[in-house]
Amino acid sequence: MATGEDLRRIALSLEGTIEAPHFDRMAFRVATIYVTLAADGRTANFNFTPDEQQFKCMMLADAFSPVPNAWGRRGWTTADLSQLGEEDLENALRMAWTHAQRRKPVRR
Repeated sequence: MATGEDLRRIALSLEGTIEAPHFDRMAFRVATIYVTLAADGRTANFNFTPDEQQFKCMMLADAFSPVPNAWGRRGWTTADLSQLGEEDLENALRMAWTHAQRRKPVRR
Protein backbone atom coordinates (compact mmCIF):
# COMPACT_ATOMS: atom_id res chain seq x y z
CA MET A 1 0.00 0.00 0.00
CA ALA A 2 1.57 3.27 -1.17
CA THR A 3 1.19 6.60 0.60
CA GLY A 4 1.51 10.27 -0.22
CA GLU A 5 4.92 10.25 1.48
CA ASP A 6 6.01 7.40 -0.82
CA LEU A 7 4.92 9.44 -3.82
CA ARG A 8 6.79 12.52 -2.58
CA ARG A 9 9.99 10.54 -1.88
CA ILE A 10 9.99 8.75 -5.24
CA ALA A 11 8.99 11.82 -7.28
CA LEU A 12 11.70 13.98 -5.72
CA SER A 13 14.27 11.28 -6.52
CA LEU A 14 13.53 11.67 -10.25
CA GLU A 15 16.01 13.99 -11.93
CA GLY A 16 14.98 17.63 -12.09
CA THR A 17 11.75 17.24 -10.12
CA ILE A 18 10.62 20.11 -7.92
CA GLU A 19 7.59 20.30 -5.63
CA ALA A 20 5.33 23.35 -5.42
CA PRO A 21 1.76 24.19 -4.40
CA HIS A 22 -0.84 23.92 -7.17
CA PHE A 23 -4.29 25.10 -6.05
CA ASP A 24 -5.30 22.73 -3.22
CA ARG A 25 -2.70 20.10 -4.19
CA MET A 26 1.07 19.71 -4.34
CA ALA A 27 2.50 19.51 -7.85
CA PHE A 28 5.64 17.72 -8.98
CA ARG A 29 7.20 19.01 -12.16
CA VAL A 30 10.26 19.09 -14.36
CA ALA A 31 9.49 21.31 -17.38
CA THR A 32 5.76 20.71 -16.79
CA ILE A 33 3.63 19.15 -14.06
CA TYR A 34 3.48 15.38 -14.25
CA VAL A 35 1.67 14.49 -11.03
CA THR A 36 -0.31 16.27 -8.33
CA LEU A 37 -0.91 14.98 -4.82
CA ALA A 38 -4.15 15.65 -2.92
CA ALA A 39 -3.85 17.52 0.37
CA ASP A 40 -4.92 14.40 2.31
CA GLY A 41 -2.21 12.32 0.59
CA ARG A 42 -4.67 9.63 -0.48
CA THR A 43 -4.95 10.29 -4.20
CA ALA A 44 -2.75 11.62 -6.98
CA ASN A 45 -3.44 12.76 -10.54
CA PHE A 46 -0.94 11.54 -13.13
CA ASN A 47 -0.34 12.97 -16.60
CA PHE A 48 -0.41 9.93 -18.90
CA THR A 49 -1.13 9.73 -22.60
CA PRO A 50 -4.68 8.53 -23.34
CA ASP A 51 -3.28 5.12 -24.37
CA GLU A 52 -1.27 4.82 -21.16
CA GLN A 53 -4.34 5.86 -19.18
CA GLN A 54 -6.42 3.16 -20.83
CA PHE A 55 -3.75 0.55 -20.10
CA LYS A 56 -3.32 1.57 -16.44
CA CYS A 57 -7.09 1.64 -15.88
CA MET A 58 -7.44 -1.80 -17.44
CA MET A 59 -4.54 -3.42 -15.59
CA LEU A 60 -5.10 -1.82 -12.18
CA ALA A 61 -8.80 -0.92 -12.24
CA ASP A 62 -9.03 -0.66 -8.44
CA ALA A 63 -6.25 1.93 -8.40
CA PHE A 64 -6.59 4.06 -11.56
CA SER A 65 -9.50 5.93 -13.13
CA PRO A 66 -9.69 8.81 -15.63
CA VAL A 67 -10.17 12.28 -14.16
CA PRO A 68 -13.89 12.89 -14.92
CA ASN A 69 -13.57 15.95 -17.18
CA ALA A 70 -11.72 17.26 -20.23
CA TRP A 71 -8.40 16.76 -18.43
CA GLY A 72 -9.28 13.09 -18.14
CA ARG A 73 -9.87 12.84 -21.88
CA ARG A 74 -6.32 14.20 -22.33
CA GLY A 75 -4.91 11.38 -20.18
CA TRP A 76 -4.95 12.80 -16.66
CA THR A 77 -5.63 9.86 -14.38
CA THR A 78 -6.50 9.64 -10.69
CA ALA A 79 -4.82 6.99 -8.55
CA ASP A 80 -6.01 5.73 -5.18
CA LEU A 81 -2.58 5.33 -3.59
CA SER A 82 -3.83 2.75 -1.07
CA GLN A 83 -4.49 0.40 -4.00
CA LEU A 84 -0.93 0.64 -5.36
CA GLY A 85 2.20 -1.15 -4.33
CA GLU A 86 5.40 0.87 -4.23
CA GLU A 87 6.65 -0.69 -7.49
CA ASP A 88 3.42 0.21 -9.32
CA LEU A 89 3.63 3.74 -7.92
CA GLU A 90 7.23 4.15 -9.07
CA ASN A 91 6.38 2.82 -12.55
CA ALA A 92 3.48 5.29 -12.85
CA LEU A 93 5.65 8.19 -11.67
CA ARG A 94 8.43 7.35 -14.13
CA MET A 95 5.92 7.05 -16.97
CA ALA A 96 4.42 10.47 -16.21
CA TRP A 97 7.86 12.01 -15.53
CA THR A 98 9.04 11.15 -19.05
CA HIS A 99 6.26 13.33 -20.49
CA ALA A 100 7.31 16.29 -18.35
CA GLN A 101 10.75 16.66 -19.91
CA ARG A 102 11.50 19.66 -22.09
CA ARG A 103 10.81 18.57 -25.68
CA LYS A 104 12.78 21.21 -27.60
CA PRO A 105 15.95 23.11 -26.74
CA VAL A 106 15.29 26.56 -25.36
CA ARG A 107 16.32 29.33 -27.77
CA ARG A 108 18.09 32.26 -26.21
